[in-house]
Amino acid sequence: MKSLMCNNASLAWLGLTSLTAISWALGTGHGFGSARVPASLAITAVAVFKIRLVGWCFMELREAPTALRSVFGCYCVALYLLLSAMYLLA
Repeated sequence: MKSLMCNNASLAWLGLTSLTAISWALGTGHGFGSARVPASLAITAVAVFKIRLVGWCFMELREAPTALRSVFGCYCVALYLLLSAMYLLA
């Protein structure tokens, strides 16, 4: 049991589960009240952070070459900016 609790994958799973609960709380009106735009942008930020966490922990980008980690990091930033712009301009 101790090896399961100290495993990086278990910690990542716990983080992903917690972030999902945060997204749910924001999406059901518990976080920002009636302000939908900040809540939507925060949920998008949480989702992109979860993508980064999956890439970092489960796709083993932690040990990847610096160039690959940089490309993935830039992809996550570009994805957030694109999704936010699409939401704000629609």
